[in-house]
Parts: sequence; C-alpha cells; structure tokens
Amino acid sequence: MYNFYALMDRMKYIKRWSLMRSVREENIMEHSQQVALIAHSLAIIENKLFGGCVDEGKCVLYAMYHECPEVLTGDLPTPIKYFNRSITGAYKDIEGLACDRLLSTLPAELEQALSPYVKADFGSAEWKIVKAADRLSAYIKCLEERRCGNTEFEKAEKSIREDIHARGLRSADYFMENFIPAFSLTLDELEKGIMD
Repeated sequence: MYNFYALMDRMKYIKRWSLMRSVREENIMEHSQQVALIAHSLAIIENKLFGGCVDEGKCVLYAMYHECPEVLTGDLPTPIKYFNRSITGAYKDIEGLACDRLLSTLPAELEQALSPYVKADFGSAEWKIVKAADRLSAYIKCLEERRCGNTEFEKAEKSIREDIHARGLRSADYFMENFIPAFSLTLDELEKGIMD
C-alpha cells in the first residue's frame, strides 16, 4: 500500500490565510489548481507573445505540486515564513524534508518520475513563472475579498501588486494588464462579452 495520493488528497484540508479574516476560506488544493492554470497561461504568454522557450508542461506540474509539503507542515503564514533569513532557510529545509518523506510513500519507479516536479528546480525559468503565478493567485484572492467588502486584505493587495511588478516578468505584467481587470467583474458582466 502506498500513501502518496491519499496524502495529496489531504491538501483540501490545509487552509490558507490563517492570520486573516476571510469571507471565503481557501485551501491549498484549490490554490494549487489556480496557480497551475495561471502558470500555464504565463508560460504560453511568454512563449507566444515574447518569443520565450519555457516548458509549459513543467510549469503546470511545478504548480500542481508547489504546496504539497504543506500536507505535512501546514501552511506557515507569510509574515512568519519570511520574518528573517534564518527562519526562511530553516523552513525551506523543513519543506525539503517533507518532500522527501512524501516521495518515499511512492513505489521507487513513480518516486523517480515525480521527484523532479515535487522538488522543483528553483533556479529555472519555469519556477520563476510558477512563483509569479503564485503571487497572482494571492492577488486575485485579495481582489475577491475586497470585492466582498473585506478591508482586511488592503495591505496585502498593495504589497502583492508591488511584488508582482518588481519581478520584472513580462508575462506576469501582461497578465496583470489584460486579465486581472476581469476578476473584478460580476458574472453578468463577464457573460456579456460572450453572449453578445
């Protein structure tokens, strides 16, 4: 018996934004799906509009697994995770150990096949795209909460927007300019463009 996929299924129980009052709770499973969708779009934008050569499939797979250590560690809030270099480094080590433990719950052949995605190449162009997609997902969450009247996310919205622009990733800037405005529309407003 192998536990890997049952452990992955537990991503739906790990809540994000634990220090914030949220109108709607978000878990790391739904977050990972959204990040995969956005990472795929950023990879396509990078390749088709800006002549890049990133591996679109690798972006999606990195995104799908980017939160998987949290089934063992939980979601450490950002202010704690990045409080100082010592804490950040120690947490990265813990995440690495969690990835190793998760991979050990697979048959050897599958462990070998999944390891490159569970333990991503953090220096790659694909990982940079996933990190930008992760921030875009967080920004969308802030917009959603603010649209519901929750002012708790005002500061996070501003700092995340600044972080996205500071990355200097042209595909992320393109996504911000061309796709993000639609996330503030109602269903009727979104449907108007396709029903006309």
